[in-house]
This record gives sequence, C-alpha cells and structure tokens, in this order.
Amino acid sequence: QVQLVESGGGLVQPGGSLRLSCAASASIDSINAMGWYRQAPGKQRELVASFTSGGSTNYADSVKGRFTISRDSAKNTMYLQMNSLKPEDTAVYYCRAVYVSRLYWGQGTQVTVAS
Repeated sequence: QVQLVESGGGLVQPGGSLRLSCAASASIDSINAMGWYRQAPGKQRELVASFTSGGSTNYADSVKGRFTISRDSAKNTMYLQMNSLKPEDTAVYYCRAVYVSRLYWGQGTQVTVAS
C-alpha cells in the first residue's frame, strides 16, 4: 500500500499563490494516475489536475493557466502550484494515486481564498 500526505494549504487573499505538496510513501515512478482533486462544501469532489499514464498533464478548465502540477521523483513528492487564486478555489484539496491497482487518497489540505 501507499500513504499520501498533503501539506501546504492555508488562508490566502484573492490573487495570491500557494504550493501544495503530496508526499508518497512509495516511489512515485511506480504510482499510476497521480493527481489533485478538490471538494468544496456542498459540492462533489472534482479533478483539478493530474498526470496521465503516459506522463502528460491534464487540467480542469477552471484552473488552466493558473495551476501547475509537477513531481519530484527524488523526493517522491507531487506538487500543485496555484497562482491567481480565486474565492471559488476554496476547497479541501486531495492527493489521489493508483498503486498496484488500488486507489488511494490523502487526508486532504484546506485551501481558503478570502480577503
């Protein structure tokens, strides 16, 4: 199994930036379909950004041009750089991974965008 631990959330003003981290307990090179999801109050969990099995990236339309997903294999960590944050980006952000054909989620990190 693999453990996923998110960090980096917090309170930020509109227009600000945050970088989320997702540290994995296994080599991320052996993890398939890593990505970031978010869930706002009263809404369903939705995809924010992800790596495909081929290594390319995929973004929700609402974050294209503002968010960047990346990973560091040496640190077994995935990142989400979030710029130009908007109040509608407020949500709990989750790291998701498929490892040895099983789906795993992190515990989530709260991002609040407010003035």
